[in-house]
Amino acid sequence: MSTREATLERLRTESFDLLVIGGGIVGAGVAALAAETGLAVALVDQGDFASATSSASSKLIHGGLRYLRMGDFKLVHEALVEGQALLSTVAPHLVQRLQFVLPVYDDGPYGKTAIRSALWLYRSLAGERVGGSIMPGAEAAALVPALRLEGLRTAGLYVDAETNDARLCLANVRAAAERGAAVLNYAEVVSLGERAVEVEDRVGDDVVTVRTRAVVNATGPWVDRVRQLEDRNAGTSVTLSKGAHLVLDCAEGWEAALTIPIDKARVSFAIPWQGMLLLGTTDEPFDAAPEELEATAADETQILAEAGRGILADAIPPSAVRARFAGLRVLPTARHGTARARREVTVTVGPRGMVTVAGGKLTTYRRIAAAVFDALRPQLGLRKLDGAPSPLPGAADPEAVAESLRRSRAELEPAAALSLAHAYGSLADDVLYPAGSLEPLVPGEPELTAQVVYAKKHEWAVTAEDVLRRRTTLALRGFDSAELRARVDELLAP
Repeated sequence: MSTREATLERLRTESFDLLVIGGGIVGAGVAALAAETGLAVALVDQGDFASATSSASSKLIHGGLRYLRMGDFKLVHEALVEGQALLSTVAPHLVQRLQFVLPVYDDGPYGKTAIRSALWLYRSLAGERVGGSIMPGAEAAALVPALRLEGLRTAGLYVDAETNDARLCLANVRAAAERGAAVLNYAEVVSLGERAVEVEDRVGDDVVTVRTRAVVNATGPWVDRVRQLEDRNAGTSVTLSKGAHLVLDCAEGWEAALTIPIDKARVSFAIPWQGMLLLGTTDEPFDAAPEELEATAADETQILAEAGRGILADAIPPSAVRARFAGLRVLPTARHGTARARREVTVTVGPRGMVTVAGGKLTTYRRIAAAVFDALRPQLGLRKLDGAPSPLPGAADPEAVAESLRRSRAELEPAAALSLAHAYGSLADDVLYPAGSLEPLVPGEPELTAQVVYAKKHEWAVTAEDVLRRRTTLALRGFDSAELRARVDELLAP
């Protein structure tokens, strides 16, 4: 019996305390937390885990410097605290510190005094005693060699972090599974009963009835669609905002990311990530079905133009674009536009007891999961949580893991060792054991064919898209040919 067949059998025959619908970062975080407390948990997603917004973010773990302008001090403080927990304990292999340069231009929306004050407050909310850091343009250009110097008055410097968002989500799914949860992707909830939920296997066309005491709806942009399974009269509860990004070839020498103020409400980022340059994001209302989302040529034009406010044009030509992608933010119904909407989290209980969670940030997913847990307490008789962070599977110092891999496997290229260490942490050696191939998936790139086999056996990968877009970042870096997909499909075949 395959792992998928075994999970379907568990869903069919076992009784669960909690069924979580939605395998993005919030649903995965809820499932991991609930399983950690000893609950019998099932987690399903109509697509792949992390297949929507949770693999289409700006890849940042940050407090959100711009939210200070909106007065969201509590949100910023919580995010900064959570970022430190992710860096130090939860997922140090997946989250790394990154410096950010914030340029102040003559025609920009903010002056030197406002930036200095914001940076001082930002660091204070993070619990640091030092004030805001301001530096001359020459020092900023040493960190960001493509920085536009024309009209530059000064620049601020602060520290946040970057991550592999899809693998952070997968690590939470794995944490839930290792704690006993039944987890299944490509499994769509098609009906909700009192204590039974019908789930359709989109791979094998089977339908199973899952018995559960409680249900959490963590489906992101599809949140109202699932609410209507519980209550056909449920209306629209959220606003969707589209955020598009570009991935470009990156010249050497970028030692920091760039935060470019666009107006009083928005900033754009230029982030050195995975050997590439990530640009974005946009913030536009989105009224169509989530399945229709795509990053368009118009998005590309806008992102390049906004990046050009802080980056020299010859460093970001359209010919350097290797990929574009988009995700959807879930926001409270906005009166003043999505860019100014507060990044709040709403947790509600429906007429049959389903707990629905909407909104939030990647950075604060653990706090969101705890809020959902609180909402479940009356139904399940749960105890209060202590809130202490727990390491995710693989949590380790990636540099130490890479060094260990190089010592034990002399034939492994240093770049491949470091890539494995950042993707899997202390589990990296398992990817190569006992007979994993060290052959690169793409010549000159660090990903190995062994990772495809591992993704199939241990990370629920079903399609080439799962591997190239979420288990690795190859597709985001422009490696997504029909030939490569055929090769991955062959490795994924039974």
